[in-house]
Amino acid sequence: MKITVSGNLGSGKSTVAKMLAKKYNLKHYSTGDFMRKMAEDRGITLLELSKIADKDKRIDKEIDNMTKSLTKEDNFVMDSRLAFHFLPESIKIFLKVSPDVSAKRIFKEGRKDEKYNVDLEKTKQNILTRFESERKRYAEYYGIDYTQEKHYDLVVDTDNKTPEEVLNKIVEYIEKNKKV
Repeated sequence: MKITVSGNLGSGKSTVAKMLAKKYNLKHYSTGDFMRKMAEDRGITLLELSKIADKDKRIDKEIDNMTKSLTKEDNFVMDSRLAFHFLPESIKIFLKVSPDVSAKRIFKEGRKDEKYNVDLEKTKQNILTRFESERKRYAEYYGIDYTQEKHYDLVVDTDNKTPEEVLNKIVEYIEKNKKV
């Protein structure tokens, strides 16, 4: 079983994907982890890496190649905004979140690699900047808007849901549709 979990920044992609991997005893992959490692290796922040990626297609291509390499595997969960596109045979999940809730979640996490998120408003601005950057690139490179719900088998609004509630909705979908 291949499950891809997409969504906006702060929607709970990583949290829910890890929970799904544990529930079904699957491997977990994350393009966020890929990007954090790339930024760390370059000694820059994620926001700085996103700005570089606006001008240098090699950043996205490197991440895309890591994602595409998973087509050879059978059992995993991946959180990634574009994995649904590169792994069309997967169960495709999209997690929606409003910018305000997203900013609160990300700011509360206090990620050490996102030290530029100094307050809630700055965090929201950074999220919107990164969102627009990625959305523009993906439209240019692939002709897709990952936020369009038509790409997914299941869409879950996470604004007022705990990760456990989101997990339960996904598990219910998978089991109801005999995807297990």
